[in-house]
Amino acid sequence: MSSHSIVFLAQPAGALQGDIRVPGDKSMSHRSIMLGSLAEGTTHVKGFLEGEDALATLNAFRAMGVQIDGPSGGEVTIHGVGLHGLQAPSEDIYLGNSGTSIRLIAGLMAGQAFDVTMTGDASLSKRPMNRVAVPLREMGAVVDADEGGRPPLTVRGGSRLEAISYDMPMASAQVKSCVLLAGLYADGITEVTEPAPTRDHTERMLRGFGYDVDVQGNKVRLAGGGQLTATNIDVPSDISSAAFYMVAASITPGSDLTLRHVGINPTRIGIVNILRLMGAIIEIFNEREVGGEPVADIRVQYAPLRGIEIPEDQVPLAIDEFPVLFVAAACAEGQTILTGAEELRVKESDRIQVMADGLLALGVDAQPTEDGIVINSGPIGSGEIWSHGDHRIAMSFAVASLRAAGAIRINGAEHVATSFPGFVELANGVGFNIQVIED
Repeated sequence: MSSHSIVFLAQPAGALQGDIRVPGDKSMSHRSIMLGSLAEGTTHVKGFLEGEDALATLNAFRAMGVQIDGPSGGEVTIHGVGLHGLQAPSEDIYLGNSGTSIRLIAGLMAGQAFDVTMTGDASLSKRPMNRVAVPLREMGAVVDADEGGRPPLTVRGGSRLEAISYDMPMASAQVKSCVLLAGLYADGITEVTEPAPTRDHTERMLRGFGYDVDVQGNKVRLAGGGQLTATNIDVPSDISSAAFYMVAASITPGSDLTLRHVGINPTRIGIVNILRLMGAIIEIFNEREVGGEPVADIRVQYAPLRGIEIPEDQVPLAIDEFPVLFVAAACAEGQTILTGAEELRVKESDRIQVMADGLLALGVDAQPTEDGIVINSGPIGSGEIWSHGDHRIAMSFAVASLRAAGAIRINGAEHVATSFPGFVELANGVGFNIQVIED
């Protein structure tokens, strides 16, 4: 994990040009380690994201006795131990900044014979865990959390889990996945009902490992007591990482960028849908399927954007991309209104407030609301912003610098390594002007 602070000094730049591939999908990288570790046999992974979040998951399973070779050049080999082969770690499991790691691993730990305590950094330690603790307790697990349901999170071993039918109070792929993964160890059929579609990587990857998952509309069901069979996984590029370049090309005159091998899972495609509604020119081509996941190349060219009311049905499909979409809104003609996105307030930071504060500091009219934001377009000035420990905030303001009047100093940029190692090198290679300063 990053131990020193890094500042980005991001300067205005000209047109962006290039043909690039961004790092592997973070959601799939997490799940490949988890399911590969619990499978019978050896799983080979290509395109694994070597960012701090995914490495936290990898190290957690190493700590529980799984032999994992790599990563080297995005390749990982996992020697699975089966659903009941994990061993008690010798100490607490530290998961850094990764909400996905702690919530999904909690589901798996509910079915183990040993106790596990999971901790994280200052940001993770503020994030709500009752959303997974409540359904796990309904299944019979013993889960202890800190005041307010915050980490550290301890899951006691030895509980007999009973399957439940769970109506999720909020749309959250992490909660859905947690309950389904606990369901692998439960007696009976576990069913989860979603209020709105969320990313379905867990369901797809379980099937890839040979586990039967039934999806009917907004209901997902699986029976406990099966087994996972090792497989090979080719992780596509992360659309959440590609989003920064999609917005960058859309807002910078003269730009023409092609992004290769991007995952276009229909539960993740909100960034494309919303940008197209704003008038972006986005071409999706060379569509194919890799390991059960749809993949394509994406070409983005500059286009004048217009403000819109973002459809609420797109919110769960773009939940991680809103920080950079707010930058697109600042550059779009007119007003952009987001509602129904209160989930943004409990991410790595309060992304509504932190983005509003940063945009206001740069002279953009951005008014936060309880469940969203109202952004009126206007010139982006120069100034100083703080990422508040959030990688997506730092990268979003790096994108904003492309249309700024002067330099933007972005504090706390060390957190970019959690999801996008090599961001600056790739960005500068297509035309950004970002200088890295180590404090």
